[in-house]
Amino acid sequence: MMKKGSRKQDVHLLLDLEQGPAHLSRGALQNGVHHTAAKEWQQGEEDDDPICIPYSWTPSPDSRGNYFRDRKTKIDFVLVWEEKLWLPGRGALAGLTRTERQRLQHHRWRQKFQRNLQAAGLLLEEEETLGEQRAVHYLKLSAPWEVLIYYAEDLCMRAPLQVQPNPDTNGSAEILRQLRLPNPLQQHVPNKPLDFYTCAFRKSKLSKFLGSDSPDSYFSSTQRHRVVAEILARTMYGKRKHAEMGIARLLAEGAYAAAFPLHEGPFELPSYHVPGADLNPRQLLFAYWARWCCWHKYQPLDHVREYFGEKVAIYFAWLGFYTAWLLPAAIVGTLVFLSGLLTMGTNTPAEEICSSGGTFVMCPLCATCATWNISEICPMAKLGYLFDNPGTVFFSIFMSFWAMAFLEHWRRKNATLAHHWDCSDFQEEEERPRPEFAAMAPQMAQNPVTGLKEPYFPPKTRLSRMVTGSMAILIMLCVVMIFLVSVIMYRGIVSIVMFHTGNPVLMTQAGNIANISSTFLNLVLILLMGKVYTSLAEQLTRWEMHRTQTLHEDAFTFKVFIFQFVNFYSSPFYVAFFKGRFVGYPGQYGTLLGMRNEDCGPGGCLIELAQQLFIIMVGKQLANNVEEFVLPKIKAWWQKRQLAGLWGAQMGHDPRRWEDDYELIECEGLFEEYLEMVLQFGFITIFVAAFPLAPLFALLNNWVEIRLDAHKFVCEYRRPVAERAQGIGVWLLILETMAHLSVIVNAFLIAFTSDFLPRLLYQYEYHSHLQGYVNFTLAQAPRTYLAHGNHTPCRYKAFRDETGDFTLFYWKLLAVRLGFILAFEHVVFFFLRLIAWMVPDVPADLALQVKRERYLAKQALADNQDALFSQGTCPRSPGRRVH
Repeated sequence: MMKKGSRKQDVHLLLDLEQGPAHLSRGALQNGVHHTAAKEWQQGEEDDDPICIPYSWTPSPDSRGNYFRDRKTKIDFVLVWEEKLWLPGRGALAGLTRTERQRLQHHRWRQKFQRNLQAAGLLLEEEETLGEQRAVHYLKLSAPWEVLIYYAEDLCMRAPLQVQPNPDTNGSAEILRQLRLPNPLQQHVPNKPLDFYTCAFRKSKLSKFLGSDSPDSYFSSTQRHRVVAEILARTMYGKRKHAEMGIARLLAEGAYAAAFPLHEGPFELPSYHVPGADLNPRQLLFAYWARWCCWHKYQPLDHVREYFGEKVAIYFAWLGFYTAWLLPAAIVGTLVFLSGLLTMGTNTPAEEICSSGGTFVMCPLCATCATWNISEICPMAKLGYLFDNPGTVFFSIFMSFWAMAFLEHWRRKNATLAHHWDCSDFQEEEERPRPEFAAMAPQMAQNPVTGLKEPYFPPKTRLSRMVTGSMAILIMLCVVMIFLVSVIMYRGIVSIVMFHTGNPVLMTQAGNIANISSTFLNLVLILLMGKVYTSLAEQLTRWEMHRTQTLHEDAFTFKVFIFQFVNFYSSPFYVAFFKGRFVGYPGQYGTLLGMRNEDCGPGGCLIELAQQLFIIMVGKQLANNVEEFVLPKIKAWWQKRQLAGLWGAQMGHDPRRWEDDYELIECEGLFEEYLEMVLQFGFITIFVAAFPLAPLFALLNNWVEIRLDAHKFVCEYRRPVAERAQGIGVWLLILETMAHLSVIVNAFLIAFTSDFLPRLLYQYEYHSHLQGYVNFTLAQAPRTYLAHGNHTPCRYKAFRDETGDFTLFYWKLLAVRLGFILAFEHVVFFFLRLIAWMVPDVPADLALQVKRERYLAKQALADNQDALFSQGTCPRSPGRRVH
C-alpha cells in the first residue's frame, strides 16, 4: 500500500521492511539487519500465498467529513494502529530485539490483512499523524455497491418493499390518547425513520425493492457497518491452519489498537439556532435523548436503533419499559408505607411497650450486661410497625403479580419491537470460533456444519476445567461467607462496646449503631469483592475454552450472576431467615466462635432487614452512578492526554472525524448495565415485604440511569458495531427465575420473619384488639437459670414455658406458618399461570400484520420464472419463510 506523504529518516528502515526484502534500502543493508529481516519475511510469506491486488490513488485535499479524500467515498470503518519511531542505527549490531521482532510480525500481519481486504472488494485509504516519538495510522475502509449487495444477500438482510405508517409503540401514550388527556412525555423528534414491509434481500430482485435506484443511500450506515464488520471477521492475515483470521484476534494480538465505525459528525449542538431536521443523527440523539432535560420524555427508540443497531436499542427499550412499570409499583409501595406511618398510633403492641414502664424486666443481652426494661425500646417498636403491618403482606402479593405481569407484557413489547425492527426471524448463523479459542486450541478438527477444519478443544478437557472452575467459585463463595461471619462478629463487638459506654443514648441505640455501621462495612466489602470476582470469572471462563462468543458470554454471565447473587443477598437472607432463630434461652444460649448468637433488635428483624436493603440497594446505585459518570470522563481524559502530543505536532489542521473518535473510549458493552438492573430487580421483588419503598428508589435511579447510559453511548463511547438481537437474551430467563424465587422468599418472609401471623393467631384465639399481646410473647427465664447464677427474674421474647420448652401456641403457630406458605405459593402461582395464559406473547394485531407482510412480499417478488422465491424461501437458508 502507498503511504501518505513521507516519513522521517529514522523510520525508513521500518518502511523498507514492510515492503519485503526485495525493497530494502541501502541504509538497511548497511545496518546489517537485512539478513534477519529477509529470512523472517520469506518464512512468514511461504506459509500462505498472499493475495496481491494492485491499489493506488492520487492524493487530494484533506476532507473534514466521513469521506475519503475524494469527498465521495463514504468511510464505513476505521482501523488504527500506533508505532514508535525507530531511531537510526538502533539494533545495527545486535540484530532485532524481541519487541522489534514482534513489531515486524504485526506489520506483516497488517500488510497481508489489508491486501486480503482489498481482494474482498473493500476500498482502503490511509492517513497518519506523526509525533516526535510515535505515529498513529488510520486505515479508512469503504464497501462499494457490489460488495454491499453481495453481503446483503449473504447475510439475509431485510430489504424494503412498501412504506407503512411508523407505529407508536408507547402503551401509555395510547391510554392517555383514549382518555383525551395531555401527554407530558410526548415529544416530536425530527427525521423519524420510516417503517417498511420488508423481506430478505435478493440481488436478482433488486429492482423491486424501494430505493434501489439510489445506490449511495440504499443501505443504512448500520447495514454498511455490519457488512464491513463481517468482512473484517472473515479475512485471513496469517496461516489458515492456525486460524489466523479476523480483526478481533488482531486486536487481541496488538497488531491494531482500535477498530470502529465513525460517528456521524460531532454531538455538540451549534451555538446558533438550527432546525432539528438539519441536525446530524448524533446531534439529534443528543438533543432529544442524551441530555438531562429529556428525563421526562419518551426515548426516540427508532432513532437509537437506526444509529446504534437493534441490540443497543432493545436494551434501552427494555430499560425504559421496566422504568415505566416501576411507576405503579412505586406508587403502591409509597401508599403502603404512608398507610403504616398514619396508623402507627393504632399499634396496640407498641403502645403496650411504651406504657409498660418497669413492668417487663428483660434478660441481659450479653454475659456482662445488666437487665433492662422493654419500655426503653419504645421508639423502635413504633418504627418497626412501618415495615411490619398488614399492608406489607398485601404489597408482597401485589409485587408477585406485578413481576410476572411485567415479564409477560415485556414479551409482547419485545415481539412488537422485534417485528418492527425486522429481527423477529433473526437467528445467529454458525458462529466462528473465538479468536482466543482459535489461538490456544491444541487440535484441529472438521466442523460438522461447515465441513471446514477449525480449532478444536476436547469436551472432556473442558468439562474437567469447568469442574475445577466450579471449585474456585465455591471457594469464593466461602470467602463471602467468611466476610459475612466477620461482619456479624463486628456487629456483636460494637454492640457490647456501645452498651458498656454508660451513655443512655448509646446503650439504647447500641444495636442500631452496630447494624448501620456493619451494613456500610458490608457494602464496601460487597463492591470490592464484586470487582475481584468479575475479574476472576473472566479468567476462569477464558480458561474453560468455550468455542464461540455466545457460549463464552453465557458461561461468564452465569458465573458472575451466581456470585453477585450470593454477594449481594447473603446478608439480607441471613437477617431475614437466620438471625434470631438460634439464640436459645437464658442458661442455654447458642454461641458462634465463643460469642452469643445474634438476636433480632428491639423493632424485630424486619426493620433491620429494611435498613440493610436501603443501605445496600441505594448505596450500590449511588456508587454505580458515580462510577458511570466519573470513570468514562477519566478514561477519555487519559486518552486525550496520551494523544495530546501528537495533536500538538499537527497544528496545520483541525482534528478530523477519525482522530476525534479515536480519542473516545471503547464501548464496554451492555453486560454491566444488564447485571445492575437484574440485581435491582431482585431487591424490589425478593425482599419487598420488608422494604416497600424499594420500587420508588429503583424508579428514581432508573430515570438517572437512562440518561447516563444514553450520554455515554452518544458522547463518550466510540460508535459500536451495530448488532442484531431479538431480545435481552439470557437475562430474561434470569428475571423469570428471580420472579418465581421472590414468591417463595416473600411467603417465608411473611410467615417466619414478620409478626403478622403471630398477631393474627393471637387475635383469633385470645383478643381481637391484641391487648396483652406483649406479655403473651415474653417468656419467663427458666428456674435453672435463676438458681445457678443468682440472676434477677427477667423475661425474653419466645413462646416457651418456664422449663425452656416450646409451648402449644408455638406448634400451632408453626402449623399456621407452613399452611400460609403453601396457600400463598399455590394461590399466587395459580394466578401467575392464569396471567401467562391470558396474555399472549404475540399481540393479535401483530400476528395479523405479519401475515399481511408475508402476503405482500410474495405478491411483490413472485414471478413465473422464480418458483422457488414464490414459495417464500430465504437465500442461503432453505426452508426459511419470507416475512
